[in-house]
Amino acid sequence: MPLDKLPGPWRITFDTNPDDCNLHCIMCEDNSEYALEKKKQKGIKRRKQMSSGLIESVIDEAMKMGELKEIIPSTMGEPLLYREFDKFIELCQKYNLKLNLTTNGSFPKKAMGEWAEILVPICSDIKISWNGSNQETAEKIMKGLNFNKALGNIQILINQRDSRKGEGLQASTITLQLTFLEKNYGEIPDIIEFGGELGVDRIKGHHLWVHNPVAEQWSMRRNSESIKNWNTMVLEAGKRFLRIINEKEEKMKLENIYHLSSEDNVLLSDSVCPFLGREAWISNEGVFSPCCAPDYQRKQLGFFGSVNEKSLIDIWNSPEYEKLCNNYNSYNLCKTCNMRKKRDEVYKYEFKGY
Repeated sequence: MPLDKLPGPWRITFDTNPDDCNLHCIMCEDNSEYALEKKKQKGIKRRKQMSSGLIESVIDEAMKMGELKEIIPSTMGEPLLYREFDKFIELCQKYNLKLNLTTNGSFPKKAMGEWAEILVPICSDIKISWNGSNQETAEKIMKGLNFNKALGNIQILINQRDSRKGEGLQASTITLQLTFLEKNYGEIPDIIEFGGELGVDRIKGHHLWVHNPVAEQWSMRRNSESIKNWNTMVLEAGKRFLRIINEKEEKMKLENIYHLSSEDNVLLSDSVCPFLGREAWISNEGVFSPCCAPDYQRKQLGFFGSVNEKSLIDIWNSPEYEKLCNNYNSYNLCKTCNMRKKRDEVYKYEFKGY
């Protein structure tokens, strides 16, 4: 099924500082203890932070393509550690763009009140990684996390959001974002209730990208028994969500918590890629990537060029990228991708901020 490719990306993710993080989440492909050990054994050096000049030149070109609405700083490291993060704020103001932020919730380098004042007006959505309903689970998964401090940080963001809304001003939505794991899936109904009590706008998550042998045992898609356990949890999660919505008249959204097929690796025929022909990823060195799959996996899709050597327009319209957009269903990675969505969810093209 061909994709409805846009004239240019509506959103661009910049891998500003993929190796810079103050936490070591066990499932992270870059900063977990397993990933760091692998890098050490292979002698892999830390990647340099992206030049802000590169970011500005790419955005300037993308604006000429006519679709860009939103930019994302690194989702692989902690973006608030990027030394030129303030440049993102400046560029959003210059080009009237929204910032979509995914953070581990620690909010380093500034006081939390200051971060709230900076981010809530300029962001479309602030996604906070939240992988447990209690301190013990959360801190075991997100190693280095101070659970209680992170909880206080969320409350400050929510207060800032509510204050701006009360004044009739634009305010970011607040999302709790999980990675679905054997270690935390049973707490998802409690996280939903917790989110309702806090007053977040959305709870979403995604199934684990397995990038090392250890992580395989944490996947809820690994076998029929794990899928059965997941599906049982989904029923309870749905009941808990409906109760919150009905009793509290909340407008909170719940995303990606749905039943898995027993034929786990066979995607529905009506599911499509939400990224190809719509979004772009630029590595810290300027290499164009077509999606958010782990780096070693998305390399299977081909090499499309670097914005240091070719224009974004040329890459976007290149025969190589067109071929991938038109034939992605023939690639094994795409056939089993856990980020695919039903077509009607993807092609209602309207900017909602997240």
